[in-house]
Amino acid sequence: MKIKSAEFVVSNSDVAKCPKSRLPEYAFIGRSNVGKSSLINMLTNRKSLAKTSGKPGKTQLINHFLINKNWHLVDLPGYGYARVSKSSKKVFQKFITQYFALREQLVTAFVLVDIRHKPQPIDLEFMQWLGEHGIPFSIIFTKADKLKPNAIEKHTMDYKSILLEFWEDMPNYFITSSSKNIGKEQLLTYIDSLNNNMLISND
Repeated sequence: MKIKSAEFVVSNSDVAKCPKSRLPEYAFIGRSNVGKSSLINMLTNRKSLAKTSGKPGKTQLINHFLINKNWHLVDLPGYGYARVSKSSKKVFQKFITQYFALREQLVTAFVLVDIRHKPQPIDLEFMQWLGEHGIPFSIIFTKADKLKPNAIEKHTMDYKSILLEFWEDMPNYFITSSSKNIGKEQLLTYIDSLNNNMLISND
């Protein structure tokens, strides 16, 4: 898939105000400072479609972007470690939960994980929550350019060994680097295949 157009649609904290269209949605979420905005900009070939910042917790709203006029990329607030008040975190948590519960347009979520670190409880707990609520998801390992191939393999296997304690199969995953364009083609091809499958099932 080639991204020919990518445009901002709306930001809000009220799921009821999300776009009314029936276009398929793909939600990107992860721990604060995991490189989510950089990944979105890499995928869409835009330098500043999603706002990047050195400060964790920059994304604080549900952000919808219309891609190729036929699907929505949804940028969700990061969970954990955001430099915001506890009350703000509760607000984020509430509308993130509502988003996953209410958006029938959601095809799958992409959970971003920093490949440089060992499996973090907060990431594993969120994946467990998605699984318990029947929400399809894939893992996107970010910042792969910071590690050597052997270390990347080890860290992904660390996640696999833990996740297979709860699931029969390892969730689908992608190795990416925004600065090196690693994983871009694979991710977009995967989204394209899901979009095509939906068209076939709706015929």
